[in-house]
This record gives sequence, structure tokens and C-alpha cells, in this order.
Amino acid sequence: MTTAAKLYGKDLSEYDDVDVDDLLAQLTPEEINILAKEVDPDDSFMPPSERCSYECDKSPTGPLNRKKLIEHINKQALETPDRPELKPYVPGVIRGKKWVPPPQESAKEKEVEEQIAIDLGEEYEQALSNATQEEIIDLAAILGFHSMMNQDQYHASLLNSGQPVGLGWDGITKASQPKPYPMEPPNDTDVDATIKQVREDDASLIDLNWNNIKNISDEKFIQLFEGLEINTHLESLSLTNVGLTDKTAQRLADALEKNSTLRVLNVETNFISPAVIVRLIRALLKTKSIEEFRCSNQRSQVLGNKIEMEITQLVEQNPTLLRLGLHLEFNDARHRVAAHLQRNIDRICRVQRAKLEAGELPKSFVVPVGGVPNGT
Repeated sequence: MTTAAKLYGKDLSEYDDVDVDDLLAQLTPEEINILAKEVDPDDSFMPPSERCSYECDKSPTGPLNRKKLIEHINKQALETPDRPELKPYVPGVIRGKKWVPPPQESAKEKEVEEQIAIDLGEEYEQALSNATQEEIIDLAAILGFHSMMNQDQYHASLLNSGQPVGLGWDGITKASQPKPYPMEPPNDTDVDATIKQVREDDASLIDLNWNNIKNISDEKFIQLFEGLEINTHLESLSLTNVGLTDKTAQRLADALEKNSTLRVLNVETNFISPAVIVRLIRALLKTKSIEEFRCSNQRSQVLGNKIEMEITQLVEQNPTLLRLGLHLEFNDARHRVAAHLQRNIDRICRVQRAKLEAGELPKSFVVPVGGVPNGT
């Protein structure tokens, strides 16, 4: 049972059936104008121009002249007399209280106060007092105190290879020469030839990698995705850092809805908006053949709560997706997606184990614990 609304102790239930339009019709224009001025200045649903009750009734004096306006303001400021001081200024007389800086503590006293006594017990104190320098360094590496030791000591302790000669606990790490690594060769995949193979459904083309190929036109992307719709042999498609935009990504989503053999899709490091990422993930539900989908590092680094929740709901409806390469900012979305992918992996592992026990799979088939089965 609800409590009747009251205003200043007066029951307002008698006004429930009153028609507001009839009340407004009985008001004069002056009363309506006064009522319109009574607004909430913090009401964000009203424009700022209508939140202020001030109205200027003066007639305009003419067009704005900025130079004359500034001259008038300066003249008015010079002609306006200063406000008289309540207490006249007298040279040499100090008013108020003079600020005195607080006394500073000496460095030795501060160090003594900051010291904290830690009681480790007789057994641990005796073990540490009798430990050698190498043993203390190994213990620091095990505990993760790598900031208290140099890098050579830390890596030597992890590798169990002994401490470097001449480098004690207070030793200085010398700079080591960086190892030269050869430059990664450019991707020499022939774009036109692979498009032809995809469109002709070439059985030898199982993995297509266009990563880091520059200046691929939208027409070539559309030709590739048109061939992907009818292709029945391609299993892996990598389009990382190829300048994929929303227009071509929409065409890719249409192709994914018709392709049933593609298992791995990578479109990382492109210019796809969050809304089109959702469109791609929704397309995975059509044929449910994609097992790994990666689309991180796009034009917008932050997806937003609404987009992440929509992606989470789409992933939870997908029973075949095993890996999702996408950064989710919110913990709820990240945990739900990780839990669902783990359930998909566990379900596939149980199915493969059942087939292996039934003799439907060869004995050499290995099903790893907590991972993707070999051969799926």
C-alpha cells in the first residue's frame, strides 16, 4: 500500500484528477510568463538558454562593434572609483599574522623513524645470518626482488648457472651488446594469384596470409570475399595490417555467413569500428565454423560497455568459438567470455575422448588436457 504524497503537510491526492491543461488555460499571459521563469537551473533536459530566468528588455542599440565595446569597457573601468579600504594602509605596519615555516627534521632523525623492526624468528634469522652472498641473491630472485639486484644476477639465479665473476651484491651490471636479428622479409604473396585460387576453389590453398601487404584496393578485397563465399577448402585467413575498413569488413561479414570451412580468421591492426566488430562476431553465428577469431588493435582502442556486453552475449551463443583475440576493458565481459570459451574447449575435449574410447579415432590421436584437441 503506497503512502499519499504530501506537500508542506497537505494531502495532494485531491489534485490527481485535475487537468493541467485547463489550469494553464485559465492563466493570463503575464502569469504564464512568470511560471515559465520558475525552472530548475540544474535540469539537464532543458537547453542552457532556457535555464536562466534573466531577460533583457532593452532594445538593441545597433550592430556589434567590438572596438567600441572594448573602449567603453576600459573607459568605464577607469572612471569607476576604487572601493575604500576598511582599514587604511600605513607603511611599515604589519597586518595579520606572519607565517613562520615549521621546523624541519634532520635526515638522520627521519631515517631512524622510517626504520621498521621485523621479527623473523630465531630460525630464519640464523639461516639468513649464515647464508652466503650467492644464496641471498638466489633467494631474492625466487621472491621476485629483481629491483634490488642487477639483471645479470637475476637471470643467473633463474637459470641456475651461478653468479657472474666479479659481480657481487653491490656489483654494477655492464652493458651487453644487443644481438643482431635479421629484418623480417616482406610478404611476397601474390594478391591476384591467390584471389584467383580462392575464386576457383583451389584445393591446395588451405592457408592464406596477406599480412602487412600495403595498398590493397577495396576492389581486390571484394573479389577475395566473393570467392570466399563459394570456397570449400580455405581454413585459415590472415588479414593483419592491410588497411581493412568498415566498407570491406561489412563485405567480409556477408561472406562469413555463407562460408562453412573457414576455421581461423585474423583481422588485427586495421581500421574497423566497434559496430562492425560486433557485425563480424554476429556473422560467426550463421555457420558456426570459426574456431579462432582475432580482431584487436583497431581504429578505436576503447569499445565501451554497451559494445562489450553485446560482444559477450554473441560469444556466449557461439558453441564452436575456442579463441577470441580482442581486448575487453570491463571485468564482467572478460570473465564471461573466458568462461564460455573454456566451456567450449572442455566440451570438445570430452567429445574427442568419447570418440577415442569408442574406437572412432586412431590411437595416435592425442587429446590434451585443457587445450584444443589435435586434429580438430
